Amino acid sequence: MAVMAVCGVLLVAGLGAGLAWCRRPFHVPAAEPRLSANEVARRFVWYCALAITGGIVAGITVIGAGGRLAMRLLAVTGGDAAQGRITEADQIVGEITATGTRDFILFTGIFGGLITAGIYLVVRRYLPRNPLGGLAFGAGLLVVLGTIVDPLRDDNPDFDIVGPGWLSVAVFSLLALAYGLALAGWMARLSTWLPLLSREWRVLARYALPAVLAVVAYPVTAVLVVLGLVLVLATRWDALVDAVRSHRARLVGRVALVALLVLALPGALASMADIVGR
Repeated sequence: MAVMAVCGVLLVAGLGAGLAWCRRPFHVPAAEPRLSANEVARRFVWYCALAITGGIVAGITVIGAGGRLAMRLLAVTGGDAAQGRITEADQIVGEITATGTRDFILFTGIFGGLITAGIYLVVRRYLPRNPLGGLAFGAGLLVVLGTIVDPLRDDNPDFDIVGPGWLSVAVFSLLALAYGLALAGWMARLSTWLPLLSREWRVLARYALPAVLAVVAYPVTAVLVVLGLVLVLATRWDALVDAVRSHRARLVGRVALVALLVLALPGALASMADIVGR
């Protein structure tokens, strides 16, 4: 009971703060028409720090803690026949352990939060303004990834154990929308709180947490360093920079996102219908 109470507190704190901030605009630091290589690198570090901080906070509280609560609810509503059975993750339905909950929250929350936060920062400029943009992002994650990766894969045997199916779809769909809103809110708030990297000690102090997490996740950091170098080199090509910043590029990006959703929607609906029918 105490474990679920902690999950509830985490969810309320993370989601509540995100909802309180989700109407704020995302603040991008002012920039000159032509940025130096040093300025491009500073802005790349800024975006990485946002993804690490906001993604992990929203991921742990909403994906991790919220997902754990959702799983517990579905275990209870699955009835007596579900209790004691083994899930796909080799967990026992109805058995609540602090270690299992901790591992789920940290693993799912951190990695899920980092990946989706990175995606959000890439597609943010093509989304509507908050909070509609947060809802659209959460819905997009559910349609494109949620029925292929998790949590609504139709080949997941857990839905033959817990349920009912309609409740599973409803709970995880609401959780995806809530995560989109929470992530958008955290990103908007952090974008005004975190300045571009400089040598001032107050600024360095705000980068302390992202720096520690970057060291811990050194394989991801190595990839980001390579991406940063590629980005710096790409911005030396003025024609490419102008093309990316153009209105046409924004329009193309939005059309591409809509096309992706349209292509993914039939499969997502079929997966949800399969789960509901169990």
